[in-house]
Amino acid sequence: MLLHEAVGRALVAHGVDTMFGLVGDGNLFVVDSYVRHAGGRYVGATHEANAVHMAHGYAVLSDRIGVATVTHGPGVTNTLTALVEARKAAVPLVLVCGDTDSLDRDGPQVIGQRDLVLPTGAGVEQVRSAQTALEDLSTALRRARTERRPVVLNLPAELVHAEVDFVDQRVELPAEARLALDDGQLDIAVGMLASAQRPLILAGRGARGAATSLSALAARIGAPVATTLGAKDLFRDDEANLGIFGTLASPAGLDAITKADCVFAFGASLNRYTTVKGSLLADKTVIHCDLDVGRLGRLAEIDAAVVGDAGDVAETVVAWLNEAEIPSSSFRATIFAEGSRDREESLLAMPVAGGGRVAEGGRVDVRTALRAIDAAVERDRTFVTDAGRYLAVAWPEVHVDHPDHFLFTVSFGAIGTGVGSAIGAALARPDHPALLVCGDGGLMLGGLAELSTVSRLGLDLVVVVCNDSAYGAEYVQLAGADLSPGLTEFSWPSFEALAGAMGFEAITVNDAEDLGTAVERIRARTGPMLVDIKLDPAAMPDVAH
Repeated sequence: MLLHEAVGRALVAHGVDTMFGLVGDGNLFVVDSYVRHAGGRYVGATHEANAVHMAHGYAVLSDRIGVATVTHGPGVTNTLTALVEARKAAVPLVLVCGDTDSLDRDGPQVIGQRDLVLPTGAGVEQVRSAQTALEDLSTALRRARTERRPVVLNLPAELVHAEVDFVDQRVELPAEARLALDDGQLDIAVGMLASAQRPLILAGRGARGAATSLSALAARIGAPVATTLGAKDLFRDDEANLGIFGTLASPAGLDAITKADCVFAFGASLNRYTTVKGSLLADKTVIHCDLDVGRLGRLAEIDAAVVGDAGDVAETVVAWLNEAEIPSSSFRATIFAEGSRDREESLLAMPVAGGGRVAEGGRVDVRTALRAIDAAVERDRTFVTDAGRYLAVAWPEVHVDHPDHFLFTVSFGAIGTGVGSAIGAALARPDHPALLVCGDGGLMLGGLAELSTVSRLGLDLVVVVCNDSAYGAEYVQLAGADLSPGLTEFSWPSFEALAGAMGFEAITVNDAEDLGTAVERIRARTGPMLVDIKLDPAAMPDVAH
């Protein structure tokens, strides 16, 4: 068969049931063969960056390798920011790129694609020949999975129509082995817990499968529980939940964190946002547990390290504590008894505005709006965000049933990632609604045209635009320096009208009455919906640092 037919067939043989992309001269025949001959599902994007964002969202929410495809030259250059985002987020992803003819020196789309891609941190596999192409594809898929990063596969144009024999090159990767726990490490950790008067359990994304075991450990030692942003809502139904630990902590939650004298962190990187540049771990005993020994103590000073699965370690620690008859602390009971505070309002609530003023003109504040949206969209949703200063409210206030249903898209700090990522995430969980919270700038930069893709696919996606008609992070810097923020302000066209033209139900929210109407319409929606919330840029929260 022709090589493009073999590549299409090989993708399906490798289990790639969905591929995202934008077709051009360099990849057109591969995509056609993938769909027409191999039966794969192809989702066309309006921009190459969004094709990669879609594959990113699909990979994270499906726990599979995401696959995207673009043409050569400008098709590749348009993906670079998306590749960096996926690399920083450690997402396994393969980007199948056309490459110009190896003998073509001065064609308009000739560029050194390998040299462009490598600085993003993504890997590169060059198709060496028609005879090795299927092996090269298999290698790219294997590398994406084992290296936990994007890998770009360059397919030169002169090979696409070469005749080859199809050979199944699938490689079955072994399951991850469970490490035997080190009694010496555990003994040190248990000793530290036994000496603690005010212990706290912190779960990161690496511990998101161990909620039951970690809650049991916390109850046994009298500790409250908290999570990093990556594991948000892991303890949503735990009576001792403090919410997010770090720059997004509520004032009451931060008070409890500050009082703790021992933090047992499971599957958390302990990055500067979680630790507030180390300040939240100062004067505390820190025990760090992770499956990857290379992550232990890499970003924060720790007192003890335990290599192992979070659930296994937590259950073993409980057994040892029981065997030694070590009593529980009273810290948990004290924290939740102080002042008879309402847990939901006091421990999990962020301030309404981080140093801003009250919204003018009868407009709702961003917290009120997002709380109403959180209550209106079904609880089993997939939650995605773009980047912007509204995140200081969106991340703590909008919830999910499990952290696996939350997609973080801000590893590179770029706006414009949201709509594409939400499309991929929604396709990975097709029987569940998806909720995207984005800013006006991010929507205009990278997502507006992709609303047409949402409509074309008939996705149950609610897009909430936090619209302060400004680039907010820059607005607050100029305003804070007593300079005019006019450079950051924009008069956008009506998002309601634009979304309606693309097949969305849409509504503009200017005040509390409009918000009530929006909630009713969200609950009664029959297709994709956009809610444009008009906000006062001077009353928005500051970005968490």
